[in-house]
Amino acid sequence: MKKSLSSSVIAALLLSTPLVAFAEPVTSKFNLSVGGFVKLDYAYNSENFGNSGGLTPGNGAIPLNSSVAGKQQQSIFTARQSRLWFKASGPDFMGAKTSSLIEADFYGDPAAAAESPQLRMRLAYGVLDWKNTQVLFGQNWDIFGPMVASTVDFRSGATTGAPNNPRVPQVRVTQKIDLSSDNSLSFVAGLQDPNQDGNNNNAASNYGAAVNAAGQIMFSSKALGAAPGYFGLPMKPLTVGLFGLYGNSKVTTATTNAAAANQTVDSYGYGLYAFVPVLRSSDGKSRAMTMSFEGQAYEAANMAFNTATAATVYDTHDTTPNAAKGYGLAAQLIFYPTQELGLTAGYGRRGAINQSEYRSYTAGTPAVDPGFQKSTTQFYANASYDLNAAVRVMAEYQNMKTDYAYTATATPDAKGIANIFRVAAFYFF
Repeated sequence: MKKSLSSSVIAALLLSTPLVAFAEPVTSKFNLSVGGFVKLDYAYNSENFGNSGGLTPGNGAIPLNSSVAGKQQQSIFTARQSRLWFKASGPDFMGAKTSSLIEADFYGDPAAAAESPQLRMRLAYGVLDWKNTQVLFGQNWDIFGPMVASTVDFRSGATTGAPNNPRVPQVRVTQKIDLSSDNSLSFVAGLQDPNQDGNNNNAASNYGAAVNAAGQIMFSSKALGAAPGYFGLPMKPLTVGLFGLYGNSKVTTATTNAAAANQTVDSYGYGLYAFVPVLRSSDGKSRAMTMSFEGQAYEAANMAFNTATAATVYDTHDTTPNAAKGYGLAAQLIFYPTQELGLTAGYGRRGAINQSEYRSYTAGTPAVDPGFQKSTTQFYANASYDLNAAVRVMAEYQNMKTDYAYTATATPDAKGIANIFRVAAFYFF
């Protein structure tokens, strides 16, 4: 009887341990906040995009209409784009306020079953903030190409003129110079990894892709007031400026000519950016009857790692590989007739500049003509409505087209065209 009673007491204590452990809230030694959103997407694709069908293809290549995937349709739900973040603010350092952020979504393995997605790091950085100077280190948005297309499509225009989507390890310094009470200049200079860990350093010797240097120069003015930016969430003033990137990489041994292997090819890009409040906010906070225009244009080479170009190099059968060159154009209008209702329409295009050189293959042409993307374009229009401060619903139509050309001029060019309809529901917290 005593033994049975003792066992019962021990079992009761063990069962109560979690309740005792969590009787007090878990706290950080710094000020910590939690946020994010739940997002459910429904997508109908007139072509089959595979396991990541909730997204447009990551390389921008819409399947050929004549292909198997081009003759299939897709109708799917996904909640993988739901997101969670933690922010912390800590002690000051030499007059600078310090903070950090870690953000993740659930797209770690797009091939996994819908009920078992994997957590994926999106952002993870620390910040030192003085009055006009900021130092950021960790993983953040790519410095090249400031514009992010305000699409329900989680690609956010990355393959069609807005290649800002990759989040990459980096260190950057931002210096602000006040020209007047309304006008200022901002200079951004940073070093960043060209792509996510594990995708670089793939050459047979020495190195593959090398760390890039990137920067921005932006002029900002309050003269035109402010209007909604990405997803209607931030209120932004007039901002115009330049951005650029430079680095290099070595060609891998996976070429049709061994002499091309391990040769260095430059990576570079430069472009223009503008955000214009067309209809200003009445008080800097209200979105009712506001409109904004955002656009950018760039030229780039050997920058497929962030989808600024469709490929890295071309002519790898030759003894001297050349950087694949491309251009990008993107523009969008965001209009809020009321505080709750947002309407967005946009266009984006990424194309190959050196198309004639792609066609210049002679000796060493592969037996199977690989073809290349001449251009990939998109048109999109979406509407969002905030039911309250937490719940938002959205609907979107998107048209994506890839024009292909083949190195053998006798082979006819082809297209891949997709019509996409999306519906999404958000719960922000």
